[in-house]
Order: sequence, then C-alpha cells, then structure tokens
Amino acid sequence: MSSPSLPAMTSSSSARPPVLIIGGGLVGASLAIALDTAGVDAVMVEAAAPRADAQPSYDERNLALSRATVNGLAAIGVWRHAAAQATPIRHIHISRSGDFGSVRLDAERERVDALGWTLPARELGNALLRRLDECQHLRRLAPARLESLEPLADGWRAQVSGAEGVQQIDAALLVGADGTASSVRERLGIDAETYDYQQTLFVCTVTPERPHANRAYERFADHGPVALLPLAERRCGLVLTVPTEDAAAVLALDDDGFLAFAQQRFGWRLGRLARPGKRHPYAIKRVAAGRLTGPRAVLVGNAAQTVHPIGAQGFNLGLRDALTLAELIAAAADPGAPALLEQYAARRQPDREGTMNMSHGLVQLACLQQPLLGPLRSLALLACDRVPPLRGLLARKGMGFRAEPPRAVLERLP
Repeated sequence: MSSPSLPAMTSSSSARPPVLIIGGGLVGASLAIALDTAGVDAVMVEAAAPRADAQPSYDERNLALSRATVNGLAAIGVWRHAAAQATPIRHIHISRSGDFGSVRLDAERERVDALGWTLPARELGNALLRRLDECQHLRRLAPARLESLEPLADGWRAQVSGAEGVQQIDAALLVGADGTASSVRERLGIDAETYDYQQTLFVCTVTPERPHANRAYERFADHGPVALLPLAERRCGLVLTVPTEDAAAVLALDDDGFLAFAQQRFGWRLGRLARPGKRHPYAIKRVAAGRLTGPRAVLVGNAAQTVHPIGAQGFNLGLRDALTLAELIAAAADPGAPALLEQYAARRQPDREGTMNMSHGLVQLACLQQPLLGPLRSLALLACDRVPPLRGLLARKGMGFRAEPPRAVLERLP
C-alpha cells in the first residue's frame, strides 16, 4: 500500500499568518499534522492536557478505519506509530435479523491486502500525540481555552488562556475542530440541525469462541445495529445499539446478563461470546452544520457533521475533511481566502452529503420495524452480494474512496 504525500508549501508563502485550529481531538490533531507535513504554520488550541488519558476523543471505542483513512494517516506520518496496534479487516459480513440474504465483501476479491483496519481510539490518540511531538511548524497550546474571538479585515484575533496566561493570536484562518457541541460553530453564528435517534451505543471488547479470521460483522435489527470488529489476540470489539429507554437496564446487567443479551442480538456465527470488557454508553445524535464555512473560518469533523455510527463513518469522514483542507491550504498564498473556502465546501459537499444520507438512510430502512420492507431489504442484500458491479461499488465506498477524495488517501488500485 502506498500513498502520495501532501504537497510542500512553497517558499513564497513562508510568511503567511498561521492557521488557528480550535480543538485537538482526532480530527483537529490530524489537521495540525497534515499542515505541518505541508510546511504550513499553525496554532492548535486544545482544552485537554496532551495525554491520551486526558483527551475525551481518545476513548475506549474501537475504530473501524477505512483503507483510504489508513492511506491518509500514512501520508502524514501517523500510521507508523499505530500500525503495530491495528488489526486488518479482510472480510466484511453484512446481514439483517429476520431477513434472508447477506453481503460479503472480501479483500482478495477486491485485490487489496485489507479493506480497512480496526484500531482502539486510545491507540490512535497515542500515535497522534507521538506525531505531534515531531511537528516543526505547529505551536500547541494545551490545556488552553478559547476566551474570545474578534473578526479582523484579514482574519481573526483570538484570546486564549492557558498555563502561560492569556495570549493574543492573530490568524488568517480559523478552524473549528472542537466537536459536536462546537463553540466555534456557535460563535460564527452557524446553525446546526440535530436529530435524536433515541438510541444509545454500548462498546466493549469480547472474546468469541471461534477465531474471527479478520472478519468484521454488521448486523441490522429493529432496535439498531450491532457490529463485531476483529482485534488482536482473538478479541473483538462489540458495538451494540439499544433504544435509549432501555439503556439504563442494559448498563445495569451483570457480565453474564450482558453477554446473553449481546448473544441474542448478534447470533452465533462466532460461537459463544465471553470475557466482556468494561461497557461504555454513548448517546447517538445526528448533528449537521447549516454550512461549512464563514468569513475566514471553516468547520471540520464533528463540528461540521456528527453522523450515526452505523457503517463506522465518523472519523473516516472527518479525516477526509482535514486532509482536503490541508491540501488546499498547502497550494494557496492565503489560507483564509474566500475562493479557497468556497472550493473546500464544494469539494466536501458530495462526500459529506453522500455519507450522511447513507448512514441516516440505513437507520431508517434497515433498523426500523417495517415488515413490508423485509422482502425488498432481502433482495437488496442479495443483489449487492451477487452482482459484481454493485458489490465492487459498495466495497470501494466502504474503503473510503468517495467523490473527489483528498490526494493523500489515494493509491493505485487495480
């Protein structure tokens, strides 16, 4: 697997004012690193201390990283710090409880070594922190807090408080990478549409009776999807969705009770599930910013869109935001120019809307009690599995090669 690197910044742009990134989670840190790779000066402000155990997004989730995402992480020098902790996904099995048919995607059939990789979010966080330590063009303020923003004729003036007191930072471009409840989005006056799925996600690790053979499973059901992701040492990452009204009862189950519940939801394809790790609940909401840009400002990652975890597209989509923005900035004299931001929004629109519509549509069609749709869903599963062009299109999109992706994620595919 090979990926192109981001283009280096031209020497004539070395005096440009910095890019100011608010938020140093998974996407914010990735953007900072991508800009550093391209030789672009930036300042990153993060509320949490620079430790994996202090950063909320470096948590217990097991991330399903698409092939394009891993290409991008390799291009900006992060993957070499994470590869040893990652588990390749060579097969994907998609089914729906109560319906016949399934979709089976296979890396060998797509002529690649893996469709994606599973990596704990905490391990990705550790890799990002190690790569951040190597940055030459980045100034990191953490822990620090954005106190105020003032628009300037050619950028923004921020007041940031931290260990060194209150500092003033002038920047040509302001980037909101501060998560679903983005304060930057609010300060810019950008509205966001919120949809509460009334679902809660539980994540933990389990050990199946039979080896997972590097196969990931996604199984839809009336009450939400359940996924099993391959991990090292025969472990699997369990992702289990329940109606929020049932979340307290599920959280209160002892290990045996939870395993019985998970077994009933997932089935017996890998035999009996055992040894559950600590369970962590997450409320599921869809949040979509009304627009991606403001005057010399842009939103990326969850600040721009937070999607349902079905299909595991959240971080994958956010990284494509970050790498696309870095690619455009690296080739521009002014990182906050209106034309650049218009180009960014246009580049991201098809991928963003397609991914959000896909995740939302899957929840509506595959996870709700609609008996009349059962035969149609079954036929759709069969068609995606048995018709090579459909199966290949599904595999390529699942690997993250959508719309006009950033150059850093591309590779030569057969």
